[in-house]
Amino acid sequence: MEKKNTWETYNEKQLKEVDVFTAEYRKFLDEGKTERECVDYIVNAVEKKGYRELQEVIKKGETLSAGDKVYAVCMNKSVVMFRIGKKPMAEGMNILGAHIDSPRLDVKQNPLYEEGGFAYLDTHYYGGVKKYQWVTIPLALHGVMIKKDGTTVEVNIGENEDDPVFFVSDLLIHLAQEQLEKKAGKVIEGEALDIIIGNKPVTLGKKNDSDKKNEDEKDEESAKEAVKKGILDILKKTYDVEEEDFLSAELEVVPAGKAREAGLDRSMILGYGQDDRVCAFTSLKAMVDVEDTERTACCLLVDKEEIGSVGATGMQSKFFENMVAEVMNLTGEYSELNVRRCLSSSCMLSSDVSSAFDPSFASSFDKKNVAYLGGGMVFNKFTGSRGKSGSNDANAEYLAYIRQIFEKEEVNFQTAELGKVDLGGGGTIAYILALYGMNVIDSGVAVLNMHAPWEATSKADVYEAKRGYEAFLRGAGM
Repeated sequence: MEKKNTWETYNEKQLKEVDVFTAEYRKFLDEGKTERECVDYIVNAVEKKGYRELQEVIKKGETLSAGDKVYAVCMNKSVVMFRIGKKPMAEGMNILGAHIDSPRLDVKQNPLYEEGGFAYLDTHYYGGVKKYQWVTIPLALHGVMIKKDGTTVEVNIGENEDDPVFFVSDLLIHLAQEQLEKKAGKVIEGEALDIIIGNKPVTLGKKNDSDKKNEDEKDEESAKEAVKKGILDILKKTYDVEEEDFLSAELEVVPAGKAREAGLDRSMILGYGQDDRVCAFTSLKAMVDVEDTERTACCLLVDKEEIGSVGATGMQSKFFENMVAEVMNLTGEYSELNVRRCLSSSCMLSSDVSSAFDPSFASSFDKKNVAYLGGGMVFNKFTGSRGKSGSNDANAEYLAYIRQIFEKEEVNFQTAELGKVDLGGGGTIAYILALYGMNVIDSGVAVLNMHAPWEATSKADVYEAKRGYEAFLRGAGM
């Protein structure tokens, strides 16, 4: 089958729309480098579009009817939005789902130490990473430190031009003979991914002879961790936090710098966290831009997908199901049976990125069944690994139904698998939602360099995904 290049289908008006839309997307990538930052951005965006917090509606004893818009947040890391449709919710919803966590380095709970004149933060990598990709690049520190009194201290260091950045060191090539003989997975060990955050000892001050004699022992002890003490002084002066406050902190180490246009033709976007924030952003925009719908529209953006969708903020939690029950209660439809009917009758696009064909590593892909940058939105009938292990395998009838919707709206799309059958694999949140008995298929945007610090997408694919999600919210109802 012939694959279309989406760029060739656009007129001048659409080409301008692509640039405007993807400029906004790059801003989202810059402002949302952690789950918490993404949720802040999303809440601000939906409130400007008239969405109200679900708990506020509940407290006021109000009800919901067609056209009403509400959202709910789980622990500042996951968010769900509902736009009430004209049909009863028991007949099902049209759901867009994506995740907002990305591979990174997490700072450990007892992280700060000094060695060889450097102050370090000890880290634990999160998600699937090639560890060697994280050395010698500028890194930023994002997150929160929660003090014992409950005060939240927000941390964001390394993004402004006058901010310092951090880095993981690597062995110089001149001494790397043994290192280069190791397999790629062992070249950089996980415990070697500690970031350097300082090298300047705290100023001890000069002493006169009598003072020096009396305080030699004290100074010798202080000098042992003088660089660490200097870092703690800075943290105290800047953020009013102590070393013990690391115990109740969530600090994420991410690549420093803004998302950029890539290529002389500016056709691509290079940025951190596009897996899966490219699908989160396009789903969000489709959700807030779509007008009245027959069925209730829902957009679900969750945490922890990169480590198995576990925990209270992951897809395996009851958060989504609980919020559906709350909304149905406010529309006057709640019963346990109606909640089950709503979920089983729903249609969903589980939106996550797909691997893009890379000519430099062509042998890893089946060229007939791989996504291409510029080929439009991607559908993966199944994911998983090897013999489709861990996969949601969408029904052929549902895929045919989605094809009909997209072709009617002239949305350019392609179908794909992750790569050659026995080379590996991956999964999404699709199989979890499929447990309700609803129709689910994986969809999203092709990404080059997936899970690397800097990932690449096609502007055309990003724009086409948003168009596809809008068509789905308006037209689905199988």
